[in-house]
Amino acid sequence: MSQVAPGADSEIALQAKNITRRYGAVVALADASLTLRRGEVMGLVGDNGAGKSTLLKILSGAVIPDGGSIEVEGRPVSFRGPSDALQAGIETVYQDLALVDTMSAVQNVYLGREVLSKNPLLRFLDVVNDRAMRAEARKVLEELQVGIQSVNVSVKGMSGGQRQCLAIARALLWGRRIVILDEPTAALGVRESQQVLDLIKRLRDHGVSVILVSHNMQQLVTVADRFTVMRLGRSIATRNVADVTPETIVGLITGAIPAEVETPEDTSRVVH
Repeated sequence: MSQVAPGADSEIALQAKNITRRYGAVVALADASLTLRRGEVMGLVGDNGAGKSTLLKILSGAVIPDGGSIEVEGRPVSFRGPSDALQAGIETVYQDLALVDTMSAVQNVYLGREVLSKNPLLRFLDVVNDRAMRAEARKVLEELQVGIQSVNVSVKGMSGGQRQCLAIARALLWGRRIVILDEPTAALGVRESQQVLDLIKRLRDHGVSVILVSHNMQQLVTVADRFTVMRLGRSIATRNVADVTPETIVGLITGAIPAEVETPEDTSRVVH
């Protein structure tokens, strides 16, 4: 897949329309849509089984949808694997972070994408340019104010918040313009969670568009610009965070507050 070039609508970073996905008789996504603007944090919320994980896997190229369309910066894309999504500028940070404990921060940042030496002979022997990698990693981590003592420190000795921030910062170093974060504060304490939330805000300040999956509504309203609610495989509402309360979000998730799109669950509540 070729690199995605900017399209006509420069305000839209990513748009997924009417995405469907079935696993045999099980409908994981019936009609999921999401629009992510440039430089915004979009919260993606919903109860367990709402379809959030499946939609994230489709946007990251890990799962191929049965129907619907995806556009990145106004250009139609078709992901046949995670490498296609990466090439389109989408980086996904899952809960397990995919970090190697025995390696240093800089080694994790460049894992599988090491910079080779400029010396032709050393390049032929696949010798990496440690100095260049350390310098660039240090520059990005300082720019994002990630509190890591040294890029040479082992990941094993880092706190949960530092590990999460390192995984997120890696996306910016590789020039990603869209970052998907799957429950980035799920296993963190209050202080470490705030470190991650502050980093997400700084990503937005750098023009990066973020999709944030979270069950923590209080955290969501402090960092997100908008949120999309999913229920039973459908996107049922998109609202500005400034216009709602955490209780409103919960009401949309549970169905206590009417949404723009009805689900079979809603229609079954109607009394004739």
